[in-house]
Amino acid sequence: MSMLTRLWCGTAVLGIGASLWAFWLTYDDSRDRAASEREIAQACAGLVSGEDVMDLHGGTVRATTDRTIDLEAPAPGWCRVYGVPGPDRSDGLLTLSVRTSSDGAPLHTVGDEGASEPFFYDSGEQDVTRRADRPESRPLGEGTLGSYTDRSVTVRADCATPGSGDTPALLTVTARADYDDVSGGDLSRLASLAHGAAERAATALDCETDLPALPDRLDPPSRTLRAADTAKGSCAWYGPYLDREGKSRLPDRALGLPTAPRATEETCLLAMSPDRARAVRWSGPEDAADYGDSALTHSPWWMRTASYFGADARSVGYEDYGGDLRLLRPGTAGGHESGILWASSTCDGEPALHTLTISYTYDGVIADRREALFEAYVADVTERRGCTEVKLPGGKDYWD
Repeated sequence: MSMLTRLWCGTAVLGIGASLWAFWLTYDDSRDRAASEREIAQACAGLVSGEDVMDLHGGTVRATTDRTIDLEAPAPGWCRVYGVPGPDRSDGLLTLSVRTSSDGAPLHTVGDEGASEPFFYDSGEQDVTRRADRPESRPLGEGTLGSYTDRSVTVRADCATPGSGDTPALLTVTARADYDDVSGGDLSRLASLAHGAAERAATALDCETDLPALPDRLDPPSRTLRAADTAKGSCAWYGPYLDREGKSRLPDRALGLPTAPRATEETCLLAMSPDRARAVRWSGPEDAADYGDSALTHSPWWMRTASYFGADARSVGYEDYGGDLRLLRPGTAGGHESGILWASSTCDGEPALHTLTISYTYDGVIADRREALFEAYVADVTERRGCTEVKLPGGKDYWD
């Protein structure tokens, strides 16, 4: 056999070996992906396709899970999926959570504790209120379908026959990306995952519902606060209020979100810039001097208005100083020492709750302005939504 023939044969053998190795790797990857898809489906109670989940964040071959959803439990809970890019490595991919109005805890919380705080006090940001660290929700479509942020989508389902057996009045499913810089494509994938999971969960929980279709596109929400006197959407009421009542000691930044005629929740985040906080610190009341330094760094001055309508209004609560969750009841009005005010109304024959939260270190700075501010907000939202039977807090509620 000539040298050339031996060389050709050797090359052929190597090529065949490389092809077999590539085939084995492809087969191994396919086997791992199939196993991961089955694990995801099992952990998430069959509410989502493991294949669709693994297509998030550019796609992954291997995944693992922790926590599981139990649709037979009073509180179904959540499942969490991690991508596994290599040995001893895992990256957050998706959290899918299922909540119902009968799971023993309010679906919505107001106040300045825990997850309600919009700013991270250890973010290292010099201008701490320039951008919200926690996203605010905006309506999904015309509003009854749910809401979304720049990294999550929540789909809600009103159950047609609540109270029959174990059927809840309201079911929500949230699909949240557990990684940064979520693309527009992934936001749409999250919406599809949440929508499909809500339909399957509704069937499993005997919740008779008819979910609207998803909107054709989801505009990525912004977290950047802008000048309050020109705020639009959910904060549009605030600029005219400043023109009438003056800007003294009030926030000069706002994060307004689009409103929808049938939205079941809407919020407006207001905050004070460092420059305004410095000015108020030296010219305001005693509390301004006491807390002025912290307002520039780790404890910014902010407030948030939030309204909830229909079944959502029946599942709003706040965390008291002992860490317990307390329910706010539609048809009532009042205040709490944790910086919360609430009012009630009736909109389209359904209950509504309207709330104002003022951050702890800021509450005393504007104590004498709380009543007029809150009543201006309630007047705007109830007029815009055609609400009647408005019930406002009593005078003492603004000072307790």
